[in-house]
Amino acid sequence: MFKIWNNSPSQWKMLVSREQIVHYLETVQDLIVILLCVGLFSIMLIRMGELFFSLMHPLQFQAITSDILFLLILVELFRLLIIYLQERRISVGVAVEVSIVSALREVILRGVVEIPSTQLWAICGFLAVMGGLLLIRTLQGRIFKTVGFSEKNLHL
Repeated sequence: MFKIWNNSPSQWKMLVSREQIVHYLETVQDLIVILLCVGLFSIMLIRMGELFFSLMHPLQFQAITSDILFLLILVELFRLLIIYLQERRISVGVAVEVSIVSALREVILRGVVEIPSTQLWAICGFLAVMGGLLLIRTLQGRIFKTVGFSEKNLHL
């Protein structure tokens, strides 16, 4: 135990290097993301089974549409996690798409007529902002591609 403290500073830096710590933390983070992927995938399978059994009963348009949109949200979240594992970045476009589909799912689930007008205006504003973000992201991608940057260099 005392040998560690008696070592020179260069040997101490070799024992606890910044690169090793970052590597271990990234490995733990990747493990967490993999566990999230497995959890999302299992939830998707369970919800697909429930959707299949709900189709055997009399059709309820709102419930079935809501379940399908929920599955699409889970698929997009799964894709977001896969992109993170591959590229070590969060895809802004996919995150915005998930937000838009989530808001639309809530509107469909509750019904447009039953939502108070203030909440409806807030949802409209939210969707307009999200649509603007998608438009800016698309324009930004085109601008950087024409300048000569690759998509891998765009870390948003």
